[in-house]
Amino acid sequence: MLGGLALPIAAGLAGTLAPALSGGGFNELADWPGLPRAMALSVGTGLASTLLALTITLLMIAALHDRPGFAAFRRVLSPLLALPHAAAALGLAFLVAPSGWLARLVSPWATGWESPPDLLILNDPMGIALTLGLVTKEVPFLMLMALAILPQTDMARRGQIAASLGYGRVMGFALSTLPALYKGLRLPVFAVLAYGMTNVDMAMILGPNLPPTLAVQITDWMGAPSLQHLSTAAAGALVQLALVAATLALWWVAERALAPVIPALAMAGRRARGLDAPMAGLVGGLAGLIALGLGAGMAGLALWSFAGLWQFPAALPETLGLHTWAKAAPDLARQSATTLAIALAASLAALALVLAALEAEARAGRPMGASWLIYLPLIMPQVAFLPGLQVLALHLGAKGSIATVAAAHLVFVLPYVWLSLAPAFRGWDGRIGLAAASMGTPPARIFWRLRLPMLLAPALTALAVGIAVSVGQYLPTLMLGGGRVETLTTEAVALSSGGNRRLIGATALLQMALPALGFALALLLPRLIFRNRRAMLAERSAT
Repeated sequence: MLGGLALPIAAGLAGTLAPALSGGGFNELADWPGLPRAMALSVGTGLASTLLALTITLLMIAALHDRPGFAAFRRVLSPLLALPHAAAALGLAFLVAPSGWLARLVSPWATGWESPPDLLILNDPMGIALTLGLVTKEVPFLMLMALAILPQTDMARRGQIAASLGYGRVMGFALSTLPALYKGLRLPVFAVLAYGMTNVDMAMILGPNLPPTLAVQITDWMGAPSLQHLSTAAAGALVQLALVAATLALWWVAERALAPVIPALAMAGRRARGLDAPMAGLVGGLAGLIALGLGAGMAGLALWSFAGLWQFPAALPETLGLHTWAKAAPDLARQSATTLAIALAASLAALALVLAALEAEARAGRPMGASWLIYLPLIMPQVAFLPGLQVLALHLGAKGSIATVAAAHLVFVLPYVWLSLAPAFRGWDGRIGLAAASMGTPPARIFWRLRLPMLLAPALTALAVGIAVSVGQYLPTLMLGGGRVETLTTEAVALSSGGNRRLIGATALLQMALPALGFALALLLPRLIFRNRRAMLAERSAT
């Protein structure tokens, strides 16, 4: 399993390095006048979105944990995480654009606008729209990772001790729980930072154009009809890799520099109880804004897919119908089938590998070695090694096939399946297997007849997570598919540069529907299978 993660990345880096060094790519890259601006945009949007997302996540846990509003946000985490990045970006674009739903709702009665205003909201040169779009997707991910780590921090007892000393919720959390929580959250934060700096699909929809972020420009060079920009793209990919490494190192240095702050706050003895109420209101509002923004964006996409005539500033379309769906049905059906086939192939392969690795770990009685490699595809910029894999696939004659794209997706799906399934697998009550082994049951039979049926719910949830990750993959599909493998994600991003909002809405709606279907089946199938086994349903809920 670890080889399946490390070898493609190593091969891709080697394939990127060769043309960069042999074709004069660095000289051509240095001659591109947009390079300094593109690098600054990549670093700025990545750092800003990560800082904002991390701050919102930590403040939500500090101020709202164990409160009703927090429970409500936890319930919408899965739908927010299942939402592909491209669909989220398109929904937000339809919501906040000058001709978007928000402007329509307040026009003309509040604004006087009878036509869309000439405002640069999307694709702004500072990357503000891109930064805020990234935050809406990074907060749910960091929250899920934090919730998985919190039980290991003994937050309840630490909070009680801090409260007994007179500290408020926020200050008590910062002094007692935050150091332990952040230690486990560091790798997910690094993954978020690397993704924010190298994202392509959201950057193409929400980000600046002249120049774009470095990752988008590299993608444009790699997708050029001629191969004259291949060495430039490879050089740019290596520069992007160095940029991410330098930014991660800068973050690490900042961690060390800020480490004395918490002991200094403790020595100062400030209880800061007055912070709790305003902080709870602030982060509660931000959490609601994220959930409401994504939800309203998705509703807007759905409405556009059925809309007839819908002129500005009307808040709702004059007519609704199935004309767009009927006209695009053949193409949408083909793209949906391709997307689902790739997602199932990659996710089932990832689930099989993860189950085998975890079972081997359980039989060996010790944790898997070099487990840090699982995070490698999350931290390593896609744009750094996918160009090399593209060149390698081209030489092998494998570029442009569904199997090649599915194999590329496997690299990115596998870490998420592992992170979803490993805690439940390791938390299974080993006494059950020990009792079966004492009666002569072999390990394979224990796995197939006891452990796997009892872990069916988390296994199906991990499979649904894998499907959601695969459906949202844009760059691997674009580069390894060579334009011949059309998925809903590649089509949605391609349509985003056009003006057909109805077709964009239909495509994005299907892109959302496939992960949602996976999560729905993951919830329903265990209930159907174990409907006559109350204890198994209780075990499922506990897991």
